[in-house]
Amino acid sequence: MSIRVLIAEDQAMVRGALSALLALEPDIEIVAEAARGDEVLPAALDALPDVALLDIEMPGGNGLESAAELTRRVPTIKIIMLTTFGRAGYLRRAMTAGAVGFLLKDAPATELADAVRRAFAGERVIDPDLAITALREGENPLTDRERDVLRASAGGASIETVADLLHLSPGTVRNYLSNAIRKLATKNRVEAARLAELKGWL
Repeated sequence: MSIRVLIAEDQAMVRGALSALLALEPDIEIVAEAARGDEVLPAALDALPDVALLDIEMPGGNGLESAAELTRRVPTIKIIMLTTFGRAGYLRRAMTAGAVGFLLKDAPATELADAVRRAFAGERVIDPDLAITALREGENPLTDRERDVLRASAGGASIETVADLLHLSPGTVRNYLSNAIRKLATKNRVEAARLAELKGWL
C-alpha cells in the first residue's frame, strides 16, 4: 500500500522537484498538489492524503494556518512543515498547529522520503539542529496582541495607522509596543519587529 502525499508549495519549480523526487519512491504516491494556503484544505478533502507536506510561506494563508485547519478538519493526516528558514519560533508554532514534522527544504531527498514514512508510522520528525535551537531560545515571550501590534508596525506604519488597523487607541498601541521592546531587549519597535521575525515569532 502506498503512502498518499499532498504537497503544498507556492513555487512551481520546487513543488515539481519535490513531487518528482518522492514519486521515485516505490511506496509513496503524490495524490494532490497546492500552490496556495487556501487550496490546501479543499485538496486534502478531495484526495484524502495520509501525509501533507506544507511550505510555511505561501500566499492565500501560510502553512501554519493550513496545518491548524487540517488538524481541525482532517485529524488523520500527518503534517510535515517544510521551510527555507530554520526559525525556532516556526517550529514551536508548527507543533502547536498539529504538525508532527519540521524539516528544512535543503534536506536530502532520501531524508524527506524517510520523514514521510516515519510520520505515516506515527513518529515525530524534526530537524535536530532546529530542535536544539528552539530549546535554547525558549518560549515566545510576546502575547498575541503584542505580536499583532509588532506585525502591523513592522513596515514603519505610524502609531495612528496601527491603532486604526487593529481598532485600538494610540495609547494602547504604544503600551503594547513598549512591552514588546522591553521583553525583546531592543532599542525600538523596528528592531523588535526584526528580531521577532527572525526568531519566527510573528
